[in-house]
Amino acid sequence: MVTVSAAEVRNVDLLVSSCAACHGTNGHSVGGTPKLAGLSELHFIEQMKEFTSGERPSTVMFHHASGYTSDEIVLMAEFFSKQNN
Repeated sequence: MVTVSAAEVRNVDLLVSSCAACHGTNGHSVGGTPKLAGLSELHFIEQMKEFTSGERPSTVMFHHASGYTSDEIVLMAEFFSKQNN
């Protein structure tokens, strides 16, 4: 069982709030951007790594993904994986 501190909860709330502008609240996209809610942790992490490496081209996501640490990406992956589709 993973223990999450109150600071991590506040941090993940702040982190995922920046995703909401394009991907919707809690990852429930209503527009043309991909839905993040319900993605597996591994898939989310792999996609973020591909954005930062340039393997998956995207000017916008390259800049966003490059601004996060590996730990922050893991926190976001855990959060989005727990959201209902």
